Amino acid sequence: MTQQTDDQPKALKPALESMTLLVAAVIVHDKATNRVVLLQRSENAKFAQGMWDLPVGKSDPGEPITETAVRELYEETGLTVKPESLKVAHIIHGAWGVEAPNGFLTVVFAAHEWTGEPENREPRKHSQVRWVNANAIPENFVETTSSALHRYLAGGPDVSVDGWR
Repeated sequence: MTQQTDDQPKALKPALESMTLLVAAVIVHDKATNRVVLLQRSENAKFAQGMWDLPVGKSDPGEPITETAVRELYEETGLTVKPESLKVAHIIHGAWGVEAPNGFLTVVFAAHEWTGEPENREPRKHSQVRWVNANAIPENFVETTSSALHRYLAGGPDVSVDGWR
């Protein structure tokens, strides 16, 4: 057994090299009309070009995940939700992602109260943002968030894993 001789703790790998990326997604669900807000990624998007997705984005350092959800939803769609009105709908743990070689954890929230109308606030990233009937979700959809959305609409299960052996 090796003993450390000074008072300095053993150096750890820098957190960002080994850290799982934290992501938030929001299902804005109008239960009265059974519609959800979706966006279609543009041909300029970093990944999943042309595919449908939920409003989703990365957490900033030191940012609570509920604030990430509120910020990303507003930045992408113009819709405003209160952090306290978000309900956890699903958790996705992916082994690898385009910007997450060490994996990602996506907390998918459901929002049933919001203000505003959906608009495409990031046209270089998205070709469209709109209400879609929950019974007519497009098939050309990012796999992980599609699975989370379908599981939410069907009532569970609440956790999925992707890419793990």
